[in-house]
Amino acid sequence: MNEREMEGEVSDGSDAGERILIVDDDSSMRTALMESVRRLGYVVQGAMDGADALERVGRFRPWLVLTDLKMPRMSGLDLIRELKARAPQSVIVLMTAYGTVETAVEAMKQGASEYLLKPFSMDLLERVIANLKEGREAGTRTAPSSGTPDNRAILTQDPGMVRLLSTLEGVAASQATVLINGESGTGKELLARFIHSRSPRAHRPFIAVNCAALPDGLLESELFGHERGAFTGAMIRKIGKFEMAHTGTMLLDEIGEMTLGLQAKLLRVLQEREVDRVGGRDPIPVNIRVIATTNRALYREVEQNRFREDLYYRLNVFPITVPPLRERAGDIPMLARHFAASAATRNGVGQPVLSESALAHLQRLPWKGNVRELENIMERAVLLAGHGPVLPEHCPGEIRETAPSAVGVSTANGSLWEMERELIFKTLARVNDNRTHAAKELGISIRTLRNKLREYREGRVSHTDLDVGGGQNMPIGRL
Repeated sequence: MNEREMEGEVSDGSDAGERILIVDDDSSMRTALMESVRRLGYVVQGAMDGADALERVGRFRPWLVLTDLKMPRMSGLDLIRELKARAPQSVIVLMTAYGTVETAVEAMKQGASEYLLKPFSMDLLERVIANLKEGREAGTRTAPSSGTPDNRAILTQDPGMVRLLSTLEGVAASQATVLINGESGTGKELLARFIHSRSPRAHRPFIAVNCAALPDGLLESELFGHERGAFTGAMIRKIGKFEMAHTGTMLLDEIGEMTLGLQAKLLRVLQEREVDRVGGRDPIPVNIRVIATTNRALYREVEQNRFREDLYYRLNVFPITVPPLRERAGDIPMLARHFAASAATRNGVGQPVLSESALAHLQRLPWKGNVRELENIMERAVLLAGHGPVLPEHCPGEIRETAPSAVGVSTANGSLWEMERELIFKTLARVNDNRTHAAKELGISIRTLRNKLREYREGRVSHTDLDVGGGQNMPIGRL
């Protein structure tokens, strides 16, 4: 059999959804990839370069094109541009042994769905193809949480989010630092866990630190650790989060909240890959992959001298932006059903039915708190609905802090005041009476939670009660 026959010069009558074209000027690599993909059950053709690929595409009509970057006559990037001009719906994966972040970004801009760095395992290639096919056929991507404590998935059918997840699949295989930008509540930490779960470090530690949750003194000790006697109260040696993340992934959540002094120490860790414990003598080497998240525009923070420029460029190796929920309204019904079902299971009530009017109402809300706000609203809606369907009145988009509400407002299952009281007590029970955690889950301030608990003890309704009307309200969910 000659090479042209091996490459599949003549197309068969198979379903186009099962056809894959592999483009590589290295004949041994091309043959190996073709054989591996055939074993997965696909019909395969090979092309020697970009020009050869363009000749074949019209006859073979593949759903997926896997192409090398550096080839004679036409590069992989040029091929991507041509394919997208001729067939905008084509799915393209770029592979290269000469990978840089700039190349990856350019490939994604041109229309590639995925980016693979050579050498890569056939297991990774199989996962990439399976995920792309799933996204193409179902328009929905579900990312497992890799056993992380929150045990949640990324659910989306939004084309932009599907492309973003495909991009992250490829970036996950590299060691590149990723900076995740997005509004509060968009799921930035879930995306960080997604990257970790698809990386070679997936079975190593994933350590997350919220830079906004700790004061400077505690944050420094939390990140870098300290030696016994380093400061008053340091009775024992403490291992810092960077050391705990050794060989794994370190998530610096809301990095924009870190002070300039700590930023300088973080920069040294990223440059030297070693940590100095507070009060320590010798640096400790660490092997970590860093992911940072922020809800601030860091370049503006740099302009205002609130964030170090050199640290910004260290973190901004592969930046991505998570779209807010209001820009992917098509995800709202699916997410609402998912959160409602989870809330029902968690609270021991029957599985809810969301009315069409409730879903339409949810799609009209502004979603300042994004996905976290939707999750909070659906938990409250499930409790308010009781055994009946979830209706629009069970899904007020905001909690009023200052406007009065009438004691007589009620539902078929009791007053809204009683429903809210039950929700707060159940939330407190679930977090072992930790008021900080409960307030965060409920999307209200600690002060509001304290006021409500005092009202419940006194058995009265006050001006901070739940209101289903309009007025000056605060978002229910903030991350």
